[in-house]
Amino acid sequence: MAKEKEGFVHWLLRNLRKNFLAGFLVVIPLVVVIFIVTWLFIKIDDVLQPIITNIVTHFNPDYHAITGLGFVAAILIIYIVGIITSNYIGKKVVNFSENLINRLPIFKQLYNSAKQVVEGLLGAGMNKAAFREVVFVEFPRKGMFAPAFVTNEIKSASGEKLYGVYIPTAPVPTSGYFEIVAESEIIHTDLKIDDCIKMVVSGGMIIPESVLTGKTPIKAPDQIAKMLENSSKPEDNPHSE
Repeated sequence: MAKEKEGFVHWLLRNLRKNFLAGFLVVIPLVVVIFIVTWLFIKIDDVLQPIITNIVTHFNPDYHAITGLGFVAAILIIYIVGIITSNYIGKKVVNFSENLINRLPIFKQLYNSAKQVVEGLLGAGMNKAAFREVVFVEFPRKGMFAPAFVTNEIKSASGEKLYGVYIPTAPVPTSGYFEIVAESEIIHTDLKIDDCIKMVVSGGMIIPESVLTGKTPIKAPDQIAKMLENSSKPEDNPHSE
């Protein structure tokens, strides 16, 4: 009887733990997203709300601040700036402003760092059309693999096919390394460009459920290392026996 009671207690605790973790994995990310969105909404609204209030009360003394109006104004301003900078004159103004900022020592580092972070999060600084496919290459040393984008193909003097690959760095994929890699050192995958960028930006926290390397489907992320390790080992030569 005591054993049955003890077994029931273990079963109950195991189920409580399982269900709690399942709920935790759903609720916590949702709470984090809501918190970040709310924080951004309040901060952006607080920046423009006083300016709007001062302007409107100048014409209408009875005006009362409307929550969220500053946030809406910020969205409209960003959209209008985007329209302006999309044309020829706007691009010239942006280039002139950036050249001016790059001449100022402190502002140069701050501006370029902020720009790289934003471009990395949005993937805006990467010309995805120039990337042909996602591959795995051994980097930065033997036994370690990194995702890379194929940017070009060339041939060596001996006729060997070589690939130009761009290896992005986390969490800002707009900075990375360019390498020339032999075809034999390339592991082809079925990863999409967008999925790979998300994987790099998130530091591997966002990763596809499965990756196809060569002809063998593998589950990510646990079996990726094993698959890559096996693919790097030389195959047995039947004529060597």
